[in-house]
Amino acid sequence: MPEGPSIVILREEVSRFKGKKVIEASGSTRKLEPEALAGLKISDFKSWGKHFIICFPEFSVRIHFMLFGSYRIDDAKETAPRLSLTFKTGELNLYACAIQRIEQPLDDVYDWTADVMNKKYDQKKALSKLNDQPRAQVCDAILDQNIFAGAGNIFKNEVLFRIKVHPKSKLGNLPLAKKKQLVREVVKYSFDFLKWKKAFVLKKHWEAHTKTTCPRDGNPLTKQFLGKTNRRSFFCKKCQVLY
Repeated sequence: MPEGPSIVILREEVSRFKGKKVIEASGSTRKLEPEALAGLKISDFKSWGKHFIICFPEFSVRIHFMLFGSYRIDDAKETAPRLSLTFKTGELNLYACAIQRIEQPLDDVYDWTADVMNKKYDQKKALSKLNDQPRAQVCDAILDQNIFAGAGNIFKNEVLFRIKVHPKSKLGNLPLAKKKQLVREVVKYSFDFLKWKKAFVLKKHWEAHTKTTCPRDGNPLTKQFLGKTNRRSFFCKKCQVLY
């Protein structure tokens, strides 16, 4: 599943289509009539967490790539796209994704202060939300899109390793200073992720995710499926404290 920084990259890559008219539209989606998009002008592209949003003057189209979604710009796969938009200067093809038409103003739909890569992200609000869930495990909290929109499983493993916190730690047991550090590090890692992803070196910087040995102390890393979502966790039992 693409995480927030990957959606930001997509948003930047398609920015050249902003203000352009859709010449042709097609696709297998049943959530809207693709052909009805032909002739409309793209007013903007936005992202919120893992959502990619195509804005038209009267409505928006939300794309969620789920687990196996992908996209091609000025290129196409052999499989049929869920949605294809053709412009005079190129094309955008979206595959294996969930699509939804949004009629409401986006400000009524999205809390921009929860998107870790948005300039409006509010760390104080995030801290308050963490304090409201004292019994939750920190591995679940990082994946909570209402707190950290855009953060995914890579974030979870890398951030918890950076701040030396065991994924099964309860939020209510974390010292306030550690929770503040958690919020800061999620934001910091999002921009590190973006920088490394653009340079095609993201995996080279993984310290815990999919790794077998702790780079700090040389101990074997533990791999377990934890939390409500049962996602893979990689962590060091020696240097990551269980609170």
